[in-house]
Amino acid sequence: MKALMNQTDDQRLWVMQQTWSKLLFAHWPIPATVLRPLIPAALNIDTFEGRAWIGVVPFLMSGVRFRGLPPIPTTQQFCELNVRTYVYPTGGKAGVWFFSLDAASWLAVRGARTAFHLPYYDAAMHLQTEGQKVGYRSSRTHRGATPAEFDAQYQPTGSVYQSQPGSLDHWLTERYRLYAVGRQGRIYRGDIVHDPWPLQPARAEVFANSMTQAVGIALPDEAPLLHYAEKINVKAYYLKAV
Repeated sequence: MKALMNQTDDQRLWVMQQTWSKLLFAHWPIPATVLRPLIPAALNIDTFEGRAWIGVVPFLMSGVRFRGLPPIPTTQQFCELNVRTYVYPTGGKAGVWFFSLDAASWLAVRGARTAFHLPYYDAAMHLQTEGQKVGYRSSRTHRGATPAEFDAQYQPTGSVYQSQPGSLDHWLTERYRLYAVGRQGRIYRGDIVHDPWPLQPARAEVFANSMTQAVGIALPDEAPLLHYAEKINVKAYYLKAV
């Protein structure tokens, strides 16, 4: 069964495809009042049962290519690490707002900053696996950027399942739109399509995590809600002004 966003609200063709693997969703509840000063006024903060959430999402990116073109040099496989929350424009669909996206690809960082108005940063990153266990390390190296580090081991702990509409799992993960702001303050949206997430429960041991602190957000003193996904294929569309 395809996700609902596989039918977009216009007839544009997708322009890029990529694969995300070894992905961890780590989410913490956070007061919306903490996030409000960090997000453009044109976007509302999305909440679930009155609470906003912030996510730290490490994964492996591969197979990046534009429609009808061969794979992009130097982007065949690299680590990426996102810090995100959830927003919506008044009268519009809910989506993802990225506070930061760290990547171990110089070309991907420059391309995404230019074409998609996203706050990508250079980082030294490493992923290794031992059975189902994933070791993931990232240290931001982007010139002039606030330092940010992540070091963790994580793994799935149960069977694959698809989240149910109305559940928190579904609300956190089944997101098929991002929002970004251009240089002149204009809000853009970008859509993606993929099958529903093949989620698994997960556990993680986090040795270092200053990803949210880099944008001025302190995490609550509680364990995150964790989900793992082994692999998903994604198609993306160019940005469109809201």
